[in-house]
Amino acid sequence: MRKLKITELNRLTVDEFKKADKLPLVVVLDEVRSLHNIGSVFRTSDAFLVDRIYLCGITATPPHPEMHKTALGAEDTVDWKYRKNTLDAVHELQDEGFTVLAIEQVEGSTLLDELELDADKKYAIVMGNEVKGVQQEVVNACNGCIEIPQYGTKHSLNVSVTTGIILWEFATKLMKFRIHHHCHSE
Repeated sequence: MRKLKITELNRLTVDEFKKADKLPLVVVLDEVRSLHNIGSVFRTSDAFLVDRIYLCGITATPPHPEMHKTALGAEDTVDWKYRKNTLDAVHELQDEGFTVLAIEQVEGSTLLDELELDADKKYAIVMGNEVKGVQQEVVNACNGCIEIPQYGTKHSLNVSVTTGIILWEFATKLMKFRIHHHCHSE
């Protein structure tokens, strides 16, 4: 079990990433305050071929030295847009045909382990503020909510950790559609 060297990891160059066929997946950050969380979301979004990130409200935008500490350059690879109002981002995405899902504990939310995706749909996930979560008016505008089942004493996870878990789940399912589609279309 020899650890692989960086040179053995087949990483995409920045140009290759820009041209790569991204997943039909967008991340919306609704008033996320921590630069470390924002940077971390960029880094995870790069890893899972996220199409773009919407930075909304108080969420900071690149370039920023504090953000770079956790993004490690992913802020230069992943496309991003800024919207003052998160609702504008949600409506914009819905107009583009995205199913927008808030990651929030609400009545009737779908538990992540029960999530089923549609091969023909595009998805956007909305992550909320570290303290307040996703704004209620934003939740109301979304097409649904997803909740990560938790088993301990705390009822919240760090924003960047939550995004990592959710993106892994979405990316795995969306990649399977892609592989399945390629097998049948050849």
